[in-house]
Amino acid sequence: MLNMPRVKSRPVGGRAICDGCLPPRRAAAEHSEECGRMAWTLRRDIDRETWKHNGHGKNTVTRKQWACSWPPSTPPVLMLSSRGSKFFSSGGSHLLASGGMHKPGVGVRQMQVMASKDGIGQKKGRQGSGTAVMWFRNDLRVSDNEALLRAWQTSSAVLPVYCLDPRVFSTTYHFGFPKTGELRAQFILESVADLRKNLQKRGLDLVIRVGKPEEIVPNLAQAVGAHTVFGHKETTSEETGVEGRLKGRLAKVEVSSEIPGKSVRNPQLDLVWGGTLYHIDDLPFTPNELPDVYTQFRKGCETKSKIRPAIKMPQQMGPLPDSLEKTGGCGPLPVLADVGLTPREQSPLGVMPFVGGETAGLARLQDYFWAKDKVREYKETRNGMLGADYSTKFSPWLAHGCITPRIICDELRKYEAERVANQSTYWVLFELLWRDYFRFLSIKYGNSIFYLGGPRNVKGLRWSQDKLLFEAWRDGKTGYPLIDANMKELAATGFMSNRGRQIVCSFLVRDMGLDWRLGAEWFETCLLDYDPCSNYGNWTYGAGVGNDPREDRYFSIPKQAQTYDPDGEYVAHWLPQLKNLPKAARHYPKDAYLRPVVPLRFGQPPRNQPSSGQGRGQGHGRGRKPAFRRN
Repeated sequence: MLNMPRVKSRPVGGRAICDGCLPPRRAAAEHSEECGRMAWTLRRDIDRETWKHNGHGKNTVTRKQWACSWPPSTPPVLMLSSRGSKFFSSGGSHLLASGGMHKPGVGVRQMQVMASKDGIGQKKGRQGSGTAVMWFRNDLRVSDNEALLRAWQTSSAVLPVYCLDPRVFSTTYHFGFPKTGELRAQFILESVADLRKNLQKRGLDLVIRVGKPEEIVPNLAQAVGAHTVFGHKETTSEETGVEGRLKGRLAKVEVSSEIPGKSVRNPQLDLVWGGTLYHIDDLPFTPNELPDVYTQFRKGCETKSKIRPAIKMPQQMGPLPDSLEKTGGCGPLPVLADVGLTPREQSPLGVMPFVGGETAGLARLQDYFWAKDKVREYKETRNGMLGADYSTKFSPWLAHGCITPRIICDELRKYEAERVANQSTYWVLFELLWRDYFRFLSIKYGNSIFYLGGPRNVKGLRWSQDKLLFEAWRDGKTGYPLIDANMKELAATGFMSNRGRQIVCSFLVRDMGLDWRLGAEWFETCLLDYDPCSNYGNWTYGAGVGNDPREDRYFSIPKQAQTYDPDGEYVAHWLPQLKNLPKAARHYPKDAYLRPVVPLRFGQPPRNQPSSGQGRGQGHGRGRKPAFRRN
């Protein structure tokens, strides 16, 4: 996450507009029905920056206007502001949808031919010319990669690019923790190395640079004469800030045009939706209508939407552009020293090794589903804390886009057809849908997910920022073995079970009374599977300031220990000093262990500090920076 100011406008939609609501400068659109779905064929570009949604006021879009489905390839996003509606292509200046806007290197008629029921035309093959740039970020894979497929389809050469952005390795917004710890940084570099290998197998390579994408990518695009930069759309402000600046820089780049009668042109930015189980265009509601209760969201998706299959990618996707040498070549694989970090090995106490990359992610999928057949009992084991296979542990690869929820879903359907379909196989999708939910919520609520008061702007709670208490929690020295074991696992491996995350969150907020953002930012530092939407969504939920008005959960440490670690095996694994104690005493070691730093309590955190939170719509960035102080 990069430290960008809060954007006043917020994206609230990704659905289509109907005939009666077309912008003034759009020519007529025609409906064509294919396999029971609606596809749009658009004939001219739109001035997406100025048109107002006709006849519906400045800031309102009715349900009726969203009735028609936009092609599921590039979701348009509506920005609502005081100046009225704006329509833009996911941060890009050129809407490139299946059967959509004219694409450099591809004629309008060719675009119509490329349309398919899946909106991506993967069966139509390559029909473009010129060079396209594929900008990789949190989509470090070749499989099920729509942006990469589009780059290939609309060009005769593709230049894949990855920028190791130093800002990702700076410090967190409020408390100055390392934004990315050594273990996640190593996972990212492993993923980049694996991506290069997989691209090479398909006739491509990966250009790697250290620096800001908005500075590097335009220079590369100019050097190779690219007509378009493709990538995947992000939703949180630091990432969308990069998108906006990249778009602005590309607008100043001039390259020789391949379109007859046009001498120069600007490379376009086309950012497509990806990385979720349900495509944003297939939701039964717009993001601004997203239910504030997960169950309502889940039921709506399950009854009214369909999960798309993973995209099949071509086996050969080359060549690279002939002008590659003008860019300085592909460059070496980065190392941690490039971003000021020192390598650190995962602890041997870790329950399994986490190796970054698509290859390792797909191998874990095959191992968990087929080799070990563990998915059939997932629902019964998912709350475990010790062992490699009590849960899928797909999350690190999902967070960095090494695999996608759709890849998992396709494999799950195959498993259900060949072996068994039960509550456990369903529950894998149930949990993946939580991940979708938090991502869509980040569109609805914007930067308020980072504020102390959360999306609901909860006021009146007082939070402590006691440095000594936080350090005891961070270092696993609270005097409560269940808390300490989980925190030591996190620091040593970059992973913690879902059950453990809920327990340590509740303890920090409810028992210690600490500012929940301390915990969220420390998780941001440590987690291999960190992504801003899931991390801050879960922390606001656990702190009782999230979007769900019913959030106020307390996890009793004794009850959690008795239920999920009755013999103390987990705590003894991470706290060796407890191994020789009787099993019944491992969670209650008394004088054999540290003295508890706080007593356990129920209810709200102690209100011994004034609130420093900001409500939604106030302040900038992620809210006011608090002082990190000792009480």
